[in-house]
This record gives sequence, structure tokens and C-alpha cells, in this order.
Amino acid sequence: MRLKAHYSNNAGFTLLEIIIAVTMIGILCAIASPTWIGFVNRQRLNTAQHQVYRGMQEAKSQAVLEKVTWQFSVREVTVDDKPVVQWAVHPKSVSPANAIWQNLDSHIRLYRPETTFHKDKRNGIQRVQFNYIGNTNGQLGQLTLVANNSDKVKRCVYVSTLIGTMRMGKEHPKANSNKKYCY
Repeated sequence: MRLKAHYSNNAGFTLLEIIIAVTMIGILCAIASPTWIGFVNRQRLNTAQHQVYRGMQEAKSQAVLEKVTWQFSVREVTVDDKPVVQWAVHPKSVSPANAIWQNLDSHIRLYRPETTFHKDKRNGIQRVQFNYIGNTNGQLGQLTLVANNSDKVKRCVYVSTLIGTMRMGKEHPKANSNKKYCY
């Protein structure tokens, strides 16, 4: 016995139903994409902030361990026609040019108005130094990071006392007493 396939004219979706479904998906994507981009930017900034904080802790620890002044250095360079923030931890006696530099995420940059580390005028490298007991060499300051496509979300790392106390901060709607929004 042979069965015949029976096809109905009502099977499937009409062109109008498909267009409506695609339009609804497009609208939902348009609504969700700014939220998603903001989430990704915050995650990138948090990761970069923690890398910088750990690098500064490493410089302080090495200074105490080896009983010599160590330095945390940061700079912005161009790699493949894109600005990249790099950081390095090295003894003060080692030139920053000879240090081993680490890249932060390529979507992160320094926010210059709120970055206050000592800046070498010759090479543009900003730094903080820790002496043999882990204190700063009289240099307090802040390093502020932002995403390439937005200055609204900020993350910062502070050296807040002469004994080398470090802390992390984020943007606030109101400026602090130093007129900084990241604290």
C-alpha cells in the first residue's frame, strides 16, 4: 500500500509574518545593544584596572624584597595604527625603554585629565616609584582608565599615601575635593 504525501497550502509562514518577526528581532537588538556595549566596556575596564593594581603591588613588593627602588611605568603607544596602553614593572636602575611592557586591552586608554602620576617630559612615560621599604618617593597620584568609545565609565588606581597605600576607584557623578570624578 502506497501512501500519498499530502501538502497543505497553509504550511509554513507567510512573507508578512517573517518580515514582522525579523523587524521585532531588530528592534529588540537595537534596544539591547547599548546595554551590552556598556557591560562589555565595564568588564574591560575592571580587568585593566586590576592589571594595573597588581602591577603596582608587584613593584612595591619587589622593592621591599630586593631592597632597591622599583618603578611602575605606564605609557600609550601606537601598535598597528591603534593606540595601546602599556605598563611595566622594573627597577629604577633599568631604563623604561629596556623594560618588558605588557599591553592592556586595546579598547582601553588613559584618561589624561585625571591621570596625575609623574610624567617624564622626554618620553611621555608616567610612573610611580616605591623605595626599599615600600614607600613612594614622595609621589602620590592617580591613573585613570576609560574605554575608547566612551569617557563616561572610568576606573582608577590611586597611590594615596606616602607609605604606598593603593586603592581602586570608579567614576562618580560629583567631583571630589581635587575636582576628579574617579575616586
